[in-house]
Amino acid sequence: MEVMGIIGFVFGVFGLMAYLQTSSLKTRINNLERELTGMQGTSFHESRAATVAMAKSCIGRQVKLDLREDDEDVDVMMYGNTKHGSNEILDVDDEWLLVRVVTPKGSKEKLLRVESVARITFPEE
Repeated sequence: MEVMGIIGFVFGVFGLMAYLQTSSLKTRINNLERELTGMQGTSFHESRAATVAMAKSCIGRQVKLDLREDDEDVDVMMYGNTKHGSNEILDVDDEWLLVRVVTPKGSKEKLLRVESVARITFPEE
């Protein structure tokens, strides 16, 4: 009977520790959500404006496009960013990029949202 009491006590302590961990995590998540809500519209627009400015300066040039993980395009990532193909920015506005992706099989024109572009760089020559 005494062994069962000790086992119950140990499980009770572990349960209390697990509860404290989850309640602490929930508090941290709520604080982060409040912070992100307060930041909404500041850093997003700055990086977006920087992306648009960079893209406008690269119209007609071959570039390497790094896309955000959720918005990856197979043609752009697999062909356009390699030595066998290229990405050329044809036109830019505040919402979209028109890109020509040259692949070994031909070329395609793609419309990409500005939000989906993480970085624009020049390929190493």
